[in-house]
Amino acid sequence: MAEKETRIALLIDADNAPAAKIDEVLAEVARHGVANVRRAYGNWKSPNLKSWEAVLHEFAIRPIQQFAYSKGKNASDMAMVVDAMDLLHHERLDAFALVSSDADFTPLVMRLLTGGAKVYGFGEKKTPLPFVNACSQFTYVEALGEAEPDAEPAIPAQEPASAAAAQAAAAAGSRTPALKPRTGTELRGDTKLVNLLRSAVEAGADDHGWASLGGVGKQIANRASFDPRNYGYRKLSDLISAIGLFEVRRQELAIYVRDRRHPEAKGARGNGN
Repeated sequence: MAEKETRIALLIDADNAPAAKIDEVLAEVARHGVANVRRAYGNWKSPNLKSWEAVLHEFAIRPIQQFAYSKGKNASDMAMVVDAMDLLHHERLDAFALVSSDADFTPLVMRLLTGGAKVYGFGEKKTPLPFVNACSQFTYVEALGEAEPDAEPAIPAQEPASAAAAQAAAAAGSRTPALKPRTGTELRGDTKLVNLLRSAVEAGADDHGWASLGGVGKQIANRASFDPRNYGYRKLSDLISAIGLFEVRRQELAIYVRDRRHPEAKGARGNGN
């Protein structure tokens, strides 16, 4: 029997999200399921959203027009919230992917979680922590992709067929590079990260202190919004190796980790950081 397909609604706050990263965001969403709903909210008459026009059709994203009814007020946020609640109650969705750097969506995330849906958040490094921490998983868009900061955009052999194509080419060349990996010292100085990893390893450890990496990942997912790429590492195993507080053992196809403070750990003394 075929495994049930995870249905995801991708909702984009175009005023607070970079168009140049939508390709990577969609690739990440595809890891979790299928984005059956794709919508971007904003006042599309605003020149600030020009960069989005080039990617809407390319990625089959439906633009939702929302005029600013009052000066200084963003009506797009309210429209996105209303749509999210409608989708939660009337569509058979398993998760939501919210693309924004605006902490005003934090209550929405909490409500969606209460309704039984997972919430994958995407935003820039400036995103306030309440929104980041509320999501089932939050990924900084700077951590997505592998483009180098000075990389030259690919130049087509002929002129772009339209202004939209020209904008798309410009957007591709302005993508933000992936985050630089934090050093072991920087990682060990992050008390919240250290406590999270150690408690997750302890929760899944056997009598000898060893915990499977898969079990550690599940423990972390149940406790916090976490993505190793936010620290510059593609995989949890890479992050754990870099932080230098754990022993790592590979056994056939499985990976196990143990806190170096454990009595049976090699060099347990002097590693109590």
